[in-house]
Amino acid sequence: MTRDDNDDVSAADDQLLVLPDDLRHELKEPMGPIETDADRLLETVDGPLIAVGDVVTYHLLEAGHRPDVALVDGRTKRSEVDEEIREAVTEGASIEVRNPPAELSVPVVRALRRALSTDDPTTILVDGEEDLVALPAIVAAPEGASVVYGQPDEGMVHVQVTDDHRTDMRDLLERFEGDTERFWELLEG
Repeated sequence: MTRDDNDDVSAADDQLLVLPDDLRHELKEPMGPIETDADRLLETVDGPLIAVGDVVTYHLLEAGHRPDVALVDGRTKRSEVDEEIREAVTEGASIEVRNPPAELSVPVVRALRRALSTDDPTTILVDGEEDLVALPAIVAAPEGASVVYGQPDEGMVHVQVTDDHRTDMRDLLERFEGDTERFWELLEG
């Protein structure tokens, strides 16, 4: 396992974007159809699969499909996941990064870019919170890729990436607080 934090960079320098309170309500709406059956969801996947969340990743693994990129943090709905889920989703975790809640940090954006550029399935273990990484994942994923994330108490949201989705996510991310210029440089390098 490798760490993707730069020891010579302070935590403040790692902070790129912070979710403003007035955007929180917009993120509660699912960005795609909700599916409760992983097998049925996988029937509609045609291209790279990016999973955001421990429970989503676990269900995809149980259905026999390892995501090309998985982001997990050992938590679901602010509580620790049970041991079986934690072990399944972190097996072979290849990158560890820090990303505070309600933020997008330099290490997590770098890890996402690295994971998307390799042919090997990559699991990113996040110390903090991985939820918001679905947004830059939609922007950075190739056309036709699938980004799947959890909708609490409802199921898995499946976003099949299109230019329209990318545009919507760009507009949303531009409304975050922080260094958007540096964020785009790192994400799109």
